[in-house]
Amino acid sequence: MTLTRRHALLAGATLPLVPAFAPLAHAAADKLGAATPPFRRYNLGSFEVTPLLAGTRVQEDPKAIFAGNVPQEEFEAAAHAAFLPTDRAQGFFTPTLVNTGSELILFDTGLSQEGILAALEAAGHSADEVDLVVITHMHGDHIGGLMEGETPTFANARYLTGQVENDHWSAQQNEGYEGKIRPLLETMSFVAGGDEAAPGITAVEAFGHTPGHMAWRLESDGQALMLTADAANHYVFSLGHPDWEVRFDMDKAAAATRRALFGQIAEERIPFIGYHMPFPAVGYVETSGDGFRFVPESYQLMLNG
Repeated sequence: MTLTRRHALLAGATLPLVPAFAPLAHAAADKLGAATPPFRRYNLGSFEVTPLLAGTRVQEDPKAIFAGNVPQEEFEAAAHAAFLPTDRAQGFFTPTLVNTGSELILFDTGLSQEGILAALEAAGHSADEVDLVVITHMHGDHIGGLMEGETPTFANARYLTGQVENDHWSAQQNEGYEGKIRPLLETMSFVAGGDEAAPGITAVEAFGHTPGHMAWRLESDGQALMLTADAANHYVFSLGHPDWEVRFDMDKAAAATRRALFGQIAEERIPFIGYHMPFPAVGYVETSGDGFRFVPESYQLMLNG
């Protein structure tokens, strides 16, 4: 049989239409899992401020952690209003790195050496670059990254913490203090409220969460930011309801500190970094009812240049 041009045209007309540039079929891409970048960097005047995500984990039974003194129904209503589950919460552990231009200062160290080293590396730094490590208080999730065995994580650093905080823990025979803090005491300095870690970086007494818990105020070129550490442990339950008792607050008078510190931040309308706030842990607060409302930073600090 001879295939004529007419036969070829008719045969082509019976084929399905295929786009001229159709991609070739391929297997579905692998799912990579949920992910959060481990750092965020801002300018604050001449300072460079970098929150570091040194760890995150699920916390079971958040009412027992953040609302020990309130009825179940009240807790559930607050969680529902904030679109939060009542059976689990997500915990964040956020040390902060401050580059003043002359020193690299790290505030707290996370749960472990592995976590803080990974976050520092992601942010373009190494542990050897850190000049000063400031410990806001001595709970394990803040001092865990100081040492691995007998090896200090920050080989070239000095250390600084509150005098009241150190005096308390040094008398407790606490495993974390003995393993992470005591070996570093020869290179550690101690401060009180109002003292400076560096020009523009001032200690603020925020006692209650621990006996000598310290917040830190950063000021540079007319711009200010507060590192609140654990003055509030949850962006809804602790800020929205300052009097709710937090399991980890050693002195329940921490509620009064919470009100005073965040009242000041709200009045000044300055940003803050909260160690356990949802990463990148930066935001503002405004007064709302009998407490505060957390307003996450969106692009305000990006405009600082």
